Amino acid sequence: MTAAKTQAAPARQMWPLYAAGFTTAFGAHGIAANLGGRSDDAVTSLLVLGGLLALYDGAEVLLKPVFGTLADRIGARPVLLGGLVAFAAASSVYMVADSPGLLWAARLGQGAAASAFSPSAAALVARLNPAAKRGRAFGGYGFYKSIGYTLGPLLGGVLVWAGGLSLLFAVLTALGAAVAAWAALAVPDVAPLPKARQTVLDLARRLTRRSFLAPTSALAAATAALSVGVGFLPVSGRAAGLGTVATGAAVSVLAACAAVVQPRAGRALDEGRLTPRGGMSAGLLIAAVGLACATLPGLTGVLTGAALIGTGTGLITPLGFAALAASTPTERLGQTMGAAELGRELGDAGGPLLVAVIASSTTLAHGYATLAVLLAAGSLLGLASRRPGPTPRPAAPEH
Repeated sequence: MTAAKTQAAPARQMWPLYAAGFTTAFGAHGIAANLGGRSDDAVTSLLVLGGLLALYDGAEVLLKPVFGTLADRIGARPVLLGGLVAFAAASSVYMVADSPGLLWAARLGQGAAASAFSPSAAALVARLNPAAKRGRAFGGYGFYKSIGYTLGPLLGGVLVWAGGLSLLFAVLTALGAAVAAWAALAVPDVAPLPKARQTVLDLARRLTRRSFLAPTSALAAATAALSVGVGFLPVSGRAAGLGTVATGAAVSVLAACAAVVQPRAGRALDEGRLTPRGGMSAGLLIAAVGLACATLPGLTGVLTGAALIGTGTGLITPLGFAALAASTPTERLGQTMGAAELGRELGDAGGPLLVAVIASSTTLAHGYATLAVLLAAGSLLGLASRRPGPTPRPAAPEH
């Protein structure tokens, strides 16, 4: 793969990467949404449930930057394949022996494996496509991750109802193995590029530049808004007297809007109709308005908030990743994607925590409003710092 590549990767090479994105999203939310429904001794208390939920995300926070750097060193494809195989193996642990101890081991193994194949897949999306086509590529990748987030709780619930958690883990075992085999056949081997020696100080400088911090902060904010919407909009719906069908529909609207917007945002970026900085600022503002709408009572507030949060986060995600890829030396893509994924995980945890803390001492509406103000401030900062100039190009290799 050379820097002179001008054609987008053929669909047969991209589909397994999209499937990998679906796998990590489906695995994360499919199990998380259904752990609390267990009635036997696997989940004995809210404390145990919280620990199991945190285990997956904790492994990702610690390991995604590590595996991203490894992908740059030995190639993204081996790390992708190894992570998918490890995901299947970790899922099979609980499938084979249904016991509380092995549930912890399986969940930890899944999180560690996702930490390997998720940033590797994102790096390959960037490596296999030229800069002018990356918006569309990342839009497609984000679309299928959103589908995984949407189907995870729903299909996972059906599987747990039909055969318990063991059946869900069995499906994840088959899914991980199938995607690994598919990727091994279809994804080309993209050799690691030669790179100059990088010190810790060099890394710190690169990760504190605006070209990294701005898109990563936007991605973290988008993930925070998305997590708050998924977690708290059903609470608002129930408080307004809405049934489970209505509250479930709200979450589906949020996920559907995010899924539909991402490919369109990517195409608009590639065609020059949208800039990364302007698009991310607009996305933050739209999500902020959605959170403000969520403070309104009744079904109107819940559905409007869900639609706008989904639209805003769907606009930010492909633009953020495309901006990161455009400003990163090609030989450091894995490291950058791993570090950016870390930012998203922090937003995933920090957004709901912030809203919960504020809501516990005031009301949930105040929690929404606080996060809305923070997102709006981020949008205004992005707009205030805009400078006319060409679309970002891939940075030169470090020396």
